[in-house]
Amino acid sequence: MGVNWKAFVDQIQHYQSFVLVSHIRPDCDALGSELGMAEVLRAVGKDVRIINAHRTPPALSFLDPAGNIEVLGDSVEAEDVKADCIMILDTSAWAQLGDMGDVIRASRADKMVLDHHVGEDELGARMYKDYQSEATGHLVVQAADALNVPLTRTMATPLFAAIATDTGWFRFPSVTSDTYRTIARLIDAGVVPSEVYGDLYERDTLGRLKLRGLILSRTTTEMDGALVYTSVNKEDFELCGAQPNDTEDAINLTLAIRGTQAGVIFVGQVRGGFKLSFRSRCSLDCNEVARQFGGGGHKAAAGAFLEGTLDEVQDRVLPIVREALAVALG
Repeated sequence: MGVNWKAFVDQIQHYQSFVLVSHIRPDCDALGSELGMAEVLRAVGKDVRIINAHRTPPALSFLDPAGNIEVLGDSVEAEDVKADCIMILDTSAWAQLGDMGDVIRASRADKMVLDHHVGEDELGARMYKDYQSEATGHLVVQAADALNVPLTRTMATPLFAAIATDTGWFRFPSVTSDTYRTIARLIDAGVVPSEVYGDLYERDTLGRLKLRGLILSRTTTEMDGALVYTSVNKEDFELCGAQPNDTEDAINLTLAIRGTQAGVIFVGQVRGGFKLSFRSRCSLDCNEVARQFGGGGHKAAAGAFLEGTLDEVQDRVLPIVREALAVALG
């Protein structure tokens, strides 16, 4: 089901001030959607702040050259988060909001969600969701159209990054002809794809490269190569001189192995536990697998988080994945 854009516009027109929020460990779709939506709302005369629970990863700081994104507990305190409406982008889950979740619960502001992920918690918000959309960034472009806001280069660069990365640079099955039509419009608005690609993928640190090598060295295959998984321990970041966000897209390296049908990466978190990322290139439903561990996402890509040691987490997760993959492969 697509977004009811008339209802969306009606709700936007009802408020003057907005706070935009996205998920912890923000990626390009989270940040790009926030930055793009902020510009769209400002274009129709709204007052807008972007406040996240986690800092923007250094590798993605190019998306916010003006430093518009604020961080809870860093540049802003909970009591300072005031607005007529809080808009949540690119997530519909309390667990993904981190400390901003407590702020949202306590706030008397109205809430609305713009998201493309399957599944949702009861956030006390009006939901505007399209599960078929390849990225929330694409929904922000549609929001601009619904509000009759012309696309600008300031909007186009973060929104292009949002769509490009959430589609694996247009490799994933979620890509449609409409994806390319939207990308063409963003290029016409001024984004330079080669510059975005360079900022994303041609600014690697030595630590990031070393971490990637470690991830690849730990890759394990099962089920005649159909299942591939690997891991990163929290100590590995210091060992390699890398940052936690340097694991971004590392899961996709596993899909480059011939014959791979499903991939899993276990990423140790600084505060403990493991972030899980699932990928599928067959009928295995990553969202259904992730939901068994309190997570979610899409059929081809999903994530979750579990407390425990690597052995404990793998012992819980891998049997479920093996069973689901066996069913998918028939």
